Amino acid sequence: MAPTAGTAAPDTLPLVRFDLVSKQYAGQRSDAFALKDIALDIVRGEIFGVIGRSGAGKSTLIRAINRLESISTGTVHINGRDIASLDRLQLRALRRKIGMIFQHFNLLSAKTVAQNIGLPLLAAGTPKREIDDKVAALLELVGLADKRDAYPAQLSGGQKQRVGIARALVHSPDLLLCDEATSALDPETTQSILALLRDINRRLGLTIILITHELDVVREICDRVAVLDRGQIVEQGEVWTVLGDPRHPVTASLLNPALQTLPANLGSRLLATPPAAPYRTVVSLRYTGNPSGQLDLTQLHQLAGPGAQVLHGNVENVQGYLYGRLLITVPGAWQPDFNAAAHQDKELPVPEIIGYVQSLV
Repeated sequence: MAPTAGTAAPDTLPLVRFDLVSKQYAGQRSDAFALKDIALDIVRGEIFGVIGRSGAGKSTLIRAINRLESISTGTVHINGRDIASLDRLQLRALRRKIGMIFQHFNLLSAKTVAQNIGLPLLAAGTPKREIDDKVAALLELVGLADKRDAYPAQLSGGQKQRVGIARALVHSPDLLLCDEATSALDPETTQSILALLRDINRRLGLTIILITHELDVVREICDRVAVLDRGQIVEQGEVWTVLGDPRHPVTASLLNPALQTLPANLGSRLLATPPAAPYRTVVSLRYTGNPSGQLDLTQLHQLAGPGAQVLHGNVENVQGYLYGRLLITVPGAWQPDFNAAAHQDKELPVPEIIGYVQSLV
């Protein structure tokens, strides 16, 4: 049946929609919010990141999705349905279709890997043969087929998290919530877990919402991202856009604090105007999404001119786009060989003269 006028077809609806959601805890000041006016759509099949400092409201937001946190105003819709309208049985059914993994694994130490994974199915009254088949398939999916009878104490941190991921998938969910799922892991293990999540997303078509304070996690696997600060979304969009051209100070500070400041040995000698003595101009070249995804050194040489020196910076490829910043100095006055129109299409870096120095060691 075709949808009635004014009603979206089911497959065009976002899987998760926050419609002006606010949350205040009892005892808070009237102007203090855990969440405030959150407006957010998360579409099926994407990996969506929510990033912010500690206390920004990330965990409150993710727990509102499965109604572990009640909200004060606004609505949260899953598959077009206001979850506040669900009764106890309907809410239980919803939660079975929303998997969740945590920072600290939450495994039962006295149960084997297979028993930990199968526990939600056992609690739901699933027949043993069906549990065994499902657990075997999930162990294969997460790369732990040989750890079926091991206990959590015998596993590494990464292996424990793989068990947690498998357990979150036992009810074949539509949505996977990851609350700081890599924060307790070392960098190498983090990379392997992120690769697993991306593989699950692609193979199962699973929508993933990933809460983190780690920018590297967002940069590695997320399609879109929202930046949360003091309970409010201050910026959201495709990852390469938000990282390449941050519009809010909080986003800029999260990117890479080292790139937002000058090296100490340079900042102490920086002048606002050119000195009378021979000097060098300090220039920031900011890449905000070059679609080639590559740093063209020939182009950089042509722009900077002879005698240019690279002092500081970082550029990266995210989703096929180049973003980041280089700090350079050039001898004397600087006359860049490009105009404003050239960098509106993101082909060239955006220049900014930072100041002047008499000499550099």
